[in-house]
Amino acid sequence: MLQAVASARLDALVVSAHGHLRYLSGYDGSGGYFAPFPLILVPGRPPTYVVREYDEQAVRAYSCIDEIVAYTQQHDFGKVCADVLRRYGLQSKRVGFELGCWNLAPADVSAIQAQLPDLKIADATRLVSSVAAVKSDLELHCMRDAMRMTDLAVRIFQSSLRVGVTELEMAASMAAAIEEEACNAGGEVGMAPATILFGERTKLPHGPPTHHPINNNEPAFLEVGASKHGYTVGMVRCAVLGRHPETESLHALAEEVIEVIVAATKPGTTAAAVDAAGREVLKQSGRQGVFRQRTGYQTGINWTERGDLSLEPGAEDILKAGMTLHMPNILCSENGYLFGAGAHVLVTERGAELLSGTPHTLHRV
Repeated sequence: MLQAVASARLDALVVSAHGHLRYLSGYDGSGGYFAPFPLILVPGRPPTYVVREYDEQAVRAYSCIDEIVAYTQQHDFGKVCADVLRRYGLQSKRVGFELGCWNLAPADVSAIQAQLPDLKIADATRLVSSVAAVKSDLELHCMRDAMRMTDLAVRIFQSSLRVGVTELEMAASMAAAIEEEACNAGGEVGMAPATILFGERTKLPHGPPTHHPINNNEPAFLEVGASKHGYTVGMVRCAVLGRHPETESLHALAEEVIEVIVAATKPGTTAAAVDAAGREVLKQSGRQGVFRQRTGYQTGINWTERGDLSLEPGAEDILKAGMTLHMPNILCSENGYLFGAGAHVLVTERGAELLSGTPHTLHRV
C-alpha cells in the first residue's frame, strides 16, 4: 500500500472508508459513525489510527495497528488528527484523503484544514480500492467458499418456489440452509441481506423481503450474497412460476449480454470496454432503453464501498488478473419489471472465470 502512496506522489494517505479500513487493518471502522476513524499511512512511519477514546480497546483487539491516538468529543477530531499530521511533518505536504468515499464529511476535511492551512489535500478516493481490487490467494479462497454458500442459497430459492410462499419465508429458508452449512464448516460464513421480490414487487430495486406471496404466472427476483470474513460474493438469479412473457423476454436478452461481457473480460481491457460490449448487444436488439445502470463493479471486502472500480461508460481502469467483478445485468421492461441475470467473475490471464456453478439461465417452475 505504501508503494501505491509513493506512486501517487503523495507524502501520506488518510484512509477513512470503512471497507478500506478493514482491508488494511482488520478493524471494520464501525465506531466511526460519530466522527471518522482515519488510518494515517506515512512512508517510513508506523501506521497510525486516530479513533474515539470510547472505541480504542475494540480497535486494539480487532486491528493489527499498534500506534493509536484517541480523541473524546466530536469537535476534538480535527485538532487531534491535525496534531498527528503535524507530528509527522506533513503540515505543508501533499496528503491524500478519500474525498469520494463514505464516512468522510466535508466538515471533517474543513476541520483538519483549519488546523493546517498549508496542508495540500489531494483526492485519493481510488487508491486503496486499486490495490484491493487484485486478490491474493487467501482472499480468493474466502470468496470461493462464500460463493459455494451463495450457490446454495440460489438452489434453495429455486427448489422452494411454489404458489403461496412469501418473500420472508423464502429468505428464512435460505438463511437456515446457509447457517446449517456454515456450522458444519466452522461458522465462518454468513449471508448478507438478500433482495427477494415476487410478482409486481419485482419493480422495486433493492426492495427488502416482505410477507408478499408469489402466485402462478408471476416472476421472482433474487439478489443474494454469502460472506466469509467480510468478503461477500453476490449473484442475481431469477425465476418464473408458470409463464410471464414480459419478464421472460427480458431475461433472454440479459443472458445474451452476460455471455458477451464475460467474454470481453480479460487483462488489459478497460472497464469501459467491457461495459460497451454489453451495451452493443442491447443496441443491436433495439432495446437499449431497458438498461439503466452500470454493467458491474469490483468486489471483495465491503463490496458496496463507494469509489471502487466500476464497469461503466468512460471508466479508464485497466482490468488485471486477480480482480473479481460482480456483473448484475438487470433490465427494466416498459411496465417497470426489473429482471435479468448476473455473473460473478475472476479475471485470469486466460480471461474471465465464472465463480458460480449455478447457470445464469432462467429457472422455470
